[in-house]
Amino acid sequence: MSGLIGKKIGMTSIFDAAGKNIPCTVIEAGPCVVTQVKSVAKDGYDAIQLAFDDKKEKNTSNAMKGHFAKANTTPKRVVREFTRFEAGHRKQHGEVLTVNMFEEGEFVDVSGISKGKGFQGVVKRHGFGGVGDSTHGQHNRLRAPGSMGASSYPSRVLPGMRMAGRTGGSRVKMLNLQIVKIFPEKNLLVVKGSVPGYNGSYLKIERWS
Repeated sequence: MSGLIGKKIGMTSIFDAAGKNIPCTVIEAGPCVVTQVKSVAKDGYDAIQLAFDDKKEKNTSNAMKGHFAKANTTPKRVVREFTRFEAGHRKQHGEVLTVNMFEEGEFVDVSGISKGKGFQGVVKRHGFGGVGDSTHGQHNRLRAPGSMGASSYPSRVLPGMRMAGRTGGSRVKMLNLQIVKIFPEKNLLVVKGSVPGYNGSYLKIERWS
């Protein structure tokens, strides 16, 4: 299998063998249940559908209850598809996958939804310098965007202009994060560096092998 669904627990730091302090993120990875196996013949493409994190039955639709019952599992909160597989090895419907599929030292890609920051100005959203850093087109407004374009032609603001707007809340993938430590008894995965999202947000953990 190419990965797991996880939940961000928070950040910490650990010391390596050389005594260097490494910032890390702790992720609760799995256990995940294979709730559907898709094929080219039936669905038009190959994929494995995984489900993670228990959910109350009263908050689950009848359709999803039946879907999970086919895999002999309880209702889950998160369902994701994985399309990359290990050579010559496919998981079976209803199989449970755990953090033991990973090894310490290997690299993974982690994707999730970044923290939403609401409506923000150009300094925070795009890194504009403001008046203090001599950004052109401003006079005495410290964090204003400044000049936006020409006057008589084209007499409009061109598409793609960096302006104030909603920031964050978008899907972000962090590439090549090294697995520093694995705690299989607690389903915990410790990766080097940061991952998108707030504590408690759901993540998709993938590897290339």
